[in-house]
Amino acid sequence: MLDLVVRNARLRGAEERTDIAVDGGIIRKIGPALEEQGREEIDAEGNLTTPPLCDPHLHLDAVLSVGDPRFNASGTLLEGIQIWGERKPRLTRKELVDNAVEAVLWEFAQGVQFIRTHADVTDPSLLTLEALLEVKDRVKDLVEVQIVAFPQDGVFTFPEGEALMRRALDMGADVVGGIPHNELTREDGVRDVELAFELARKHDALIDIHCDETGDDQSRFVEVMAARALSTGMGERVTASHATAMHNYHNDYAFKLLGIAERSKMNFITNPFDNSVLQNRTDGYPRRRGHTRVDEMHARGINVCIGHDSIMDPWYPLGKGSMLQAANLLLHTAHMSGYEQIFALFDMITANSAKTLQVEGRYGIEAGKPANFAVWDAEDEFDAIRRESDCLYAVRRGVAALKTRPAVRSLDLGGFRRDVDLRVPVRGVEPRGGEVPGQRRR
Repeated sequence: MLDLVVRNARLRGAEERTDIAVDGGIIRKIGPALEEQGREEIDAEGNLTTPPLCDPHLHLDAVLSVGDPRFNASGTLLEGIQIWGERKPRLTRKELVDNAVEAVLWEFAQGVQFIRTHADVTDPSLLTLEALLEVKDRVKDLVEVQIVAFPQDGVFTFPEGEALMRRALDMGADVVGGIPHNELTREDGVRDVELAFELARKHDALIDIHCDETGDDQSRFVEVMAARALSTGMGERVTASHATAMHNYHNDYAFKLLGIAERSKMNFITNPFDNSVLQNRTDGYPRRRGHTRVDEMHARGINVCIGHDSIMDPWYPLGKGSMLQAANLLLHTAHMSGYEQIFALFDMITANSAKTLQVEGRYGIEAGKPANFAVWDAEDEFDAIRRESDCLYAVRRGVAALKTRPAVRSLDLGGFRRDVDLRVPVRGVEPRGGEVPGQRRR
């Protein structure tokens, strides 16, 4: 008797339903109509079953803080940074941990099991890093968390910046961050990138830099990152987050830059929620879209991922931790509504992000891999993104840790009774409950 068997799952790209047999936290066997029995059995009912979603870019130290100490009246990136600076002196470890754990639970309930979070390490106390190290340990049974040592105010804008970065890596941060466009000069921005590569080599760490998160078409630090990634051979371990200035580059320069990025094998993360509201605020009209060149990168085979970035904080007042919602938004803002592109968007919150996080070896629905996966209230990826579908079951280490009851919408008017289902009805099947009031049959 095995621990768990999931019946009638629809795996990505598969037409036939299949069963997934799990024991000891490991996927033991996959195939149609397995004979194995489980102590617990789940009927996926033909619904889409995928590896867990990933959120490769989140700021857990700021989540759920919107309005504290004040709301962002202008909605701009700079005012968000100002508000965060006003809040930092009043931060407590308990508040940071409580808010972050709650946000992790929100994301887990929506199919996420891998998160990369940034921790602001420009405060000499390194309180945010200490808090997120505690969060990482507290949620480890649900979600695998990577922590980026992120110099929110820049590394070289104040005397202690470099020392704090080094201390953060010694304390246990997993990833080296940076923010070159926020340094005082172009030269310091290049030093910011160079320091990240130096620290990554020393600590055998990954790199994830907030790079060119601006509408300034002269902010060109992605080229510095790409050149260094190419020359060091570290490309697959290197990530440029945001890269929104690329949207505004001259096309000839962008064409050259994307060629270097492609050769370097580096990764990119776009953040649809924040990028769509924070960038190009001074444009007037016509107003440019505030995200990087996702469609062009995807067409070149560059690894592009989607991050949530903010959840109810000084930079983005909304959000609920849904990566499907993030993919849905990017579909619109990045002109990614082509049929095959919609399926590619799902890659950007699953396999592409797993590659960026370097967790591919323990990621995926395959025999012998950890039993971490999600069953969706959806027929396929297209349906999941369209409806921002519920995660029906989240299986973590072989345990069905989350079970969701989707909403039931029951209509009852003038004798007409019917459940309204937002799924596309099967053609030729009569809806339950009869005709709509006032509707005539042909």
